Amino acid sequence: MTFSETPEMDELIARVSQASGVDAQVARQAIGEIFVFLKSEASPDAMQALMDKIPGANDLAATMGEAETTTGGGLMGALTGLMGGGGVMGLAGKLMGLGLGMGEMQSIGREVFAYAREKAGEDIVNKVATSTPALSQFI
Repeated sequence: MTFSETPEMDELIARVSQASGVDAQVARQAIGEIFVFLKSEASPDAMQALMDKIPGANDLAATMGEAETTTGGGLMGALTGLMGGGGVMGLAGKLMGLGLGMGEMQSIGREVFAYAREKAGEDIVNKVATSTPALSQFI
């Protein structure tokens, strides 16, 4: 599956890049990993409501998930396994694999969730956050 960015995704990528100081490609990958993580960990209803409000989010998550499936995870799959599999530690491992430090991860998480609040509203974002274990340290 190829991913075509929407104006909303372009805006989110630019905001994340600027807030975290990473280039746009790394920002795009990090956002995709966050969406994949949330789709697997958050309440499906809350997450679908959020994804519906951010055009392109589902496509980006699908593209990231497909890339991981076809590559078998590679080094990131091994790192994730060493860090305990999935969950927030798995996400942290994937983001570290992109060359991100904790400060950058937190900046990216905060910006993604600030954008989500603008597009989907506080109630939906709170439902996603409260249904996702250990998420608070990243938003």
